Amino acid sequence: MSDYHFYHIIPVFLISLLIAGACSDLSDYDSEQVQSTLNDSLITTTESWDVKMTLMQQERARIYIEGSYAITYQGRDRAETHIDGPVYVQLFDTTGSVETEAWSNRAVYLETKSEFELYDSVRVLTNTDRELYSDFLVWSQKTDRITSPRFVTIITPTDSIAGRGFESGTDLADYVIEEISGRMLVD
Repeated sequence: MSDYHFYHIIPVFLISLLIAGACSDLSDYDSEQVQSTLNDSLITTTESWDVKMTLMQQERARIYIEGSYAITYQGRDRAETHIDGPVYVQLFDTTGSVETEAWSNRAVYLETKSEFELYDSVRVLTNTDRELYSDFLVWSQKTDRITSPRFVTIITPTDSIAGRGFESGTDLADYVIEEISGRMLVD
């Protein structure tokens, strides 16, 4: 080993020992803060433009989504994708046909919950001409249900109902609105 390398390695080694000695004197709180910061720095991100994704479920396409930009955050306790719009979504039924379409200004996919959240000017249209409008909607892949705690308007071929607190299947055939207002035809 040359003298040049030897003299550069010694200061690096001494600095490492000093840092290790100083860190051992940290309080429990300070140690937790250092660990939290280190964990936060382990989040990776991926960016994409002109996004087109298909999510598979039981070896078949279940959802197709496209948007203008997406950023994915991956960490130990966090896995989510933020999609900027316009966002376009298609949900497929068991035969592979488009059952429901949705549009919004942005969306978030929460991987750990298997949920899509649609935000801002959300519009849903089914293949049975049922429409839903809201500013926020959640589709759970696990339960295959659409929910919203916010104000929604649903329009079907026979009625138009609005209210807060919504839950339905993806085809909007069976829905519940908690605080309801609107007009409905009854035979």
